[in-house]
Amino acid sequence: MGKKKETPNAEQEVLEQETAETEETEETEETKTAIEPEENPLQAKYDELYDKHLRTLAEYDNYKRRTQKEKDSIYLTAQVDAVESLLPVLDNLERAVEAAEDSPMKEGVQMIVKQLLETLSKMGVSEIEAVGKPFDPNLHNAVMHVEDETVGEQIIVEQFAKGYMMKDKVIRYSMVKVAN
Repeated sequence: MGKKKETPNAEQEVLEQETAETEETEETEETKTAIEPEENPLQAKYDELYDKHLRTLAEYDNYKRRTQKEKDSIYLTAQVDAVESLLPVLDNLERAVEAAEDSPMKEGVQMIVKQLLETLSKMGVSEIEAVGKPFDPNLHNAVMHVEDETVGEQIIVEQFAKGYMMKDKVIRYSMVKVAN
């Protein structure tokens, strides 16, 4: 008889242990659900939408920067084109000043040239210095070469047409004669 009583007690103890283990497993699964939001479908959907929102904001900021850069580039190109069309007029006025003898008309043309140069300067246009400077293919266009021992190598000795640049962009290259 003693053995029969021990057997149910042993079975009860095993059942109690299994029940305790099952309860522990359920508790750890509940804490995992609370800790890991990926298993929660609403949290996962929220995270996905939030990520899309952040990406959309970043794309919009990039779009704004890109369009502003394009707008600035178009504006500079339009300015350069306008100034480029005025340069032949400036060249002709300067030739008129050189060819004219002393007269009131020469003084008037000189004042016009001065006013035009001041206006271009306010727009950010500057003349490219050439004579006596080293040749730079980014700024100058060599149309002639001359052998001259008195001047160093690759030094500009004469300028045929003035070059101009606006900010960092060359509008017209200087046409020069370079010593070899």
